[in-house]
Amino acid sequence: MSDIVTHNAAQNAANADAAAQSAASAGGSVGPALGRRSIVLVGMMGAGKSSVGRRLAARLGVPFVDADIEIEKAAGMTITEIFATHGEPYFRAGEARVIARLLESGPQVLATGGGAFMNADTRSTIRLKGISVWLRATLEVLSRRIKRRSDRPLLTNADPVETLRRLMDERHPVYAEADLTVESRDVPHEAIVEEIIEGLRARLQAAPPAEGAQP
Repeated sequence: MSDIVTHNAAQNAANADAAAQSAASAGGSVGPALGRRSIVLVGMMGAGKSSVGRRLAARLGVPFVDADIEIEKAAGMTITEIFATHGEPYFRAGEARVIARLLESGPQVLATGGGAFMNADTRSTIRLKGISVWLRATLEVLSRRIKRRSDRPLLTNADPVETLRRLMDERHPVYAEADLTVESRDVPHEAIVEEIIEGLRARLQAAPPAEGAQP
């Protein structure tokens, strides 16, 4: 079950200056403790995994990798084209293979597609080689964000918001198996990054790297 990182908007605002001053040292304390483990961001499309992930990786001094981009590179076509040409099962099988390969190359921040964590083998590999972080967002936040994008194959239908609601109902119980849960909401990305780092620091202090996880 996830460790849920709570937040308080007023407190976050009041402590913004102090957080900024401690940013470098906070990120630096987490990075070395990862060993070869990856930080794996999971959650629905529109949760901010890529935008938050890039900033998190910069703070920690590790590479950022977007699994969807790596899948497109491996396939030589876009995800939309993969869905249209080969169907979702074909895409999911390739997605699992690519993520398993990427997890051999930690430490890194790895952003995964919305359905990736639903694969039981992928979840097992992430537990072994990474720390998973669920970026949890409300339907209101997600539906507002996805309206800006046209590259979501599962939402190309007459009622994308209802499809999104159904996917959330299916996926949230599985996402809840992630090691950490952080609320993705309409605040500066750095606030989300700070909450992830706080949760990671506590998690790493409580659970040292598994055998074989260190270089």
